[in-house]
Amino acid sequence: MRSYGQYCGLARSLEVVGDRWNLLIVRQLLIAPARYRDLLDGLPGIATNLLADRLRDLEASGVVERRLAKEGNAVEYALTPWGAELRQPIQNLIRWSTPLMTRGPEGDSFRPEWLALAVPALLDTRVTIRDSATVGLEIGDPSLLLRATRSGFEVGPHDGGDHDATVRAEPAYVLALAAGALTLDDARALGVVEIDGDESVVRTVFAA
Repeated sequence: MRSYGQYCGLARSLEVVGDRWNLLIVRQLLIAPARYRDLLDGLPGIATNLLADRLRDLEASGVVERRLAKEGNAVEYALTPWGAELRQPIQNLIRWSTPLMTRGPEGDSFRPEWLALAVPALLDTRVTIRDSATVGLEIGDPSLLLRATRSGFEVGPHDGGDHDATVRAEPAYVLALAAGALTLDDARALGVVEIDGDESVVRTVFAA
């Protein structure tokens, strides 16, 4: 770990999580605890030895811990309670990235699971939900389910059950809707979003 040699909270925080890939590893573990192979799959472009080095550094710093997976005897990585406190600053960075994300992937890799952090982060600060709702998100394989309640928003794997509506769109348009950068009417006019089910629920959940 390199030191900036500065008695500053930002400097000392960056000494722990500022290295390349560290915050993306935290992103994956905020989605769910993961085995090494799952982390490798969720971080396209990282070398195996670099991932091992980063995990070792994060573990030594108290951000990440190893534990036995709930199923089987495999070891998985998880955030410590202190590491999990990075959720808020990461969500703030996701919201700050809106002008960068609405341009689309431009050839970059994408994993649907990354929306599990991004969509709630974008909706939480601008949408208030009075009645619970569920919206399927078909942006690739696998499909996801957005749950909206008075306590906030959650995105996870589709459970196969009934839901109020389904949104079909490219990830960039889902993110634009969640950020309020694109209205549902404009998205429909552009032909970039399809909706099945109760459209009024989609309008309420996305405040669109």
